[in-house]
Amino acid sequence: MTFDLKELYRCCEIARELTMKDEWKVGRVIARPYLGKKRGEFKRTSNRHDYALKPYGRTALDALKAAGLDVISVGKIFDIFDGEGLTESNKSKSSVHGMEQTIEIADRDFTGLCFTNLVDFDALWGHRRDPIGYGAEIERFDEKLGEFLKHMREDDLLIITADHGNDPTHTGTDHTREKVPFLAYSPSMKGCGSLKETDTFAVIGATIADNFEVEMPENTIGYSILEKLR
Repeated sequence: MTFDLKELYRCCEIARELTMKDEWKVGRVIARPYLGKKRGEFKRTSNRHDYALKPYGRTALDALKAAGLDVISVGKIFDIFDGEGLTESNKSKSSVHGMEQTIEIADRDFTGLCFTNLVDFDALWGHRRDPIGYGAEIERFDEKLGEFLKHMREDDLLIITADHGNDPTHTGTDHTREKVPFLAYSPSMKGCGSLKETDTFAVIGATIADNFEVEMPENTIGYSILEKLR
């Protein structure tokens, strides 16, 4: 059975409504369209759409927005947070397109956060267990990253991380459990070196809030490591 994109979205909207019940509260219902006619030929498209729950409390994005800062998203960030805490969102067609959008945003006169998600590493190569495609995607990202660095201002802070592992050489199609990277760079940095491993992703949000001298919302975890990024 096959149907068009409009019908897929309609079915997912029904599933989203059903799974809002307290006994389920499914975090996300994902519309993930494919093109193709038989096994081995299916290809994902850029029309994925996530129907997410709104965050149960205020996030670092909300704190930045409330402080009058720009909070610009690129890629599926809007879907993950259901639009909460954002002042602008931009849908990407690919990871390369996402980097091109990020470079364009870097040239704007704005103060705040640009939050970019490059989904192809996960969706096209990690889940599909395609190490050759994954390697080629890294090369494309590396090229675009080199372009992006030329657009950074002296007081800009770049953080590169991942939300989970997805080893393209592993068995199965699920996410894998590697520790994720935390890479930080600013033209203003005077040194370099390794950071101590942390036990929570929450240091990222806390560090970003601290960078803009904004307090994190109450009842959030994490601590800033901004002082170590000098």
